[in-house]
Amino acid sequence: MPWRRTIKLFLFLFIIVAIIGYGFMPKPIAVDMATVTRDHLQVILETEGKTRVIDRFVVSSPIAGFLQRIPLKVGDSVKAGQVITQLEPLPARTLDSRSRAQAEAQVSSAQAALQVAQENVQATAADADYAALEVQRLKRLQQSGSVAKDTLDQAQARARRTQASRRSAEFAVKVAQFELEAARTALRYSAAEDSSVPIEKLAITAPVPGQILQLQQQSEAVVSAGQALVEIGDPHALEVEIEVLSPNAVRIKPGSRVLFERWGGDAPLEGQVRRIEPVAFTKISALGVEEQRVLIIADFVSAPEIWQRLGDRYRVEAQFILWEGNEVLQIPANALFRYENGWAVFTVVEDTVQRHRVKVGHRSGLVAEIVEGLKVGEIVVTHPSDEVGEGVRIRRR
Repeated sequence: MPWRRTIKLFLFLFIIVAIIGYGFMPKPIAVDMATVTRDHLQVILETEGKTRVIDRFVVSSPIAGFLQRIPLKVGDSVKAGQVITQLEPLPARTLDSRSRAQAEAQVSSAQAALQVAQENVQATAADADYAALEVQRLKRLQQSGSVAKDTLDQAQARARRTQASRRSAEFAVKVAQFELEAARTALRYSAAEDSSVPIEKLAITAPVPGQILQLQQQSEAVVSAGQALVEIGDPHALEVEIEVLSPNAVRIKPGSRVLFERWGGDAPLEGQVRRIEPVAFTKISALGVEEQRVLIIADFVSAPEIWQRLGDRYRVEAQFILWEGNEVLQIPANALFRYENGWAVFTVVEDTVQRHRVKVGHRSGLVAEIVEGLKVGEIVVTHPSDEVGEGVRIRRR
């Protein structure tokens, strides 16, 4: 009887120890797994862009004047040479009491100046006539030898001077007449007075056929010379401008393939890079960081019938195909982690993991190319946590 109780006691203690030991045994870690495959791989750069009309023509005012209201609307079609609006001369300013009194005084002053010039003409004419008579008298005396030749020469010189003074006085009369007419015109024409004289107008025409893209000034107003009035262009001749960071712009070449998605259609549009502008510009990001961006211009390759509903400054999402290849050995990029100045992954061998160093090639946003270190069909751990290590037991999540 005593030895039976002893056996039962030892058996009970053994069960207790086994339960406690099992409780302290390390449990397999739940992880996510992926299989190494060979498939098509594209390295894509995604960014936003917007469409724009290739050739835009800004119609501006050639001179300062009074612009009539433009009857056209945005989207209206125009032909080359079609009159868009007309430009009138600036109206004369309205004369108040003080300005009118000054204008009347200027008219009186111009009349007096004209009278002075006319009197001066009479005085210079009398001098010229006397000088001419004196020359004739001295010529007769000189022929008879009563007057020296030098005296006659001096008289002839005085006659020429008096004739020049006479012509100058006559020109002064004409100048005074013009000044009087100008003073009378300033008094006669005023914006407060109605004039029956028709106003000469300058027609503003469309330089090319197209559609109205923008109206900078539609209502009638006084405009200055060179002021922009209307933008005209062909909305069916579109290109896409895309802003990219300068380090990414270095990776893009003219002729590179680009896809446009989320533009409103069912399928993405094909495009091709035409030009990469050589000058970058600074732009503040949404986080307040200064970024150097480069403008890339791309053309549509897809048939125009597909994207004809697009217009000027429509938003699109551009995907630049930087590199692509078929039958590329690849794994999810989130399976990689840094190890000894390189890259490594955890592979699954039965219920444990082993660390393998790998050589990474091209990388897209979610997938990475494996050049060395893995084979097709191997299973790798994705999103490895700090608990995952060499020889650790795992299980699929």
